[in-house]
Amino acid sequence: MRPGETPRKGLGKAIVFALFLAAMIVLFRFTSVREYISPDYLQSLVNSFGPWGPLVFVLLYAGGICLFLPATLFTGLGALLFGTFHGFLYNELGAMLGASLAFFIGRYLGRDFAAGLIGDRLKQYDDRIAANGFSTVLYLRLIFFPFTPLNFGMGLTRVTFKEYFFGTLFGILAGGFVLTFFFATLAEVWRSGDWRQLVSWKAAFSLVLFAGSFFIPTLIRKFKPEGTG
Repeated sequence: MRPGETPRKGLGKAIVFALFLAAMIVLFRFTSVREYISPDYLQSLVNSFGPWGPLVFVLLYAGGICLFLPATLFTGLGALLFGTFHGFLYNELGAMLGASLAFFIGRYLGRDFAAGLIGDRLKQYDDRIAANGFSTVLYLRLIFFPFTPLNFGMGLTRVTFKEYFFGTLFGILAGGFVLTFFFATLAEVWRSGDWRQLVSWKAAFSLVLFAGSFFIPTLIRKFKPEGTG
């Protein structure tokens, strides 16, 4: 393929990708589908499957990521339904499955077209990202770069799936646990109805962890790996 030439096959896939994104925006902004993504509805849906509930939750989490729903919604739901440790496990499984699927959607539908548009100057950035795939993905996850756009966006680059997968896996562990622990603690207080528990050591610890997580980007930038920007 000559520089600047956009392959017809890649253009067709890019159009499908653009239509997919547009459809998701219309679906969740202008239709009644929004009513079915409330925490209460999702909680009752997962509970209705009994012992299969965790599997259903993981699939819902993954599907939600691909449909551009906020990951925080499902992270909080996982904490509410399953508590800190099981919730963290199921949240991670759902997030990783969703991140992987979104990556492949971006790679299959958008990469050929993106490659055709990349000029020599932009190609240098694409090459640098690919050469430092794992560290780039890890860094962007640790600084809380928007989760879903990064999933699809990395599919448009030359980063290998292996580097993307492990960069994502290790990059979301800390933040995922902090959020799950925080939401699970709030859920316990809510269920008990004893708001005095908000001043317990566990509630205080979860709040400190949650607040401290916002300083992770500042700390990580001090150790920014070469080739990430």
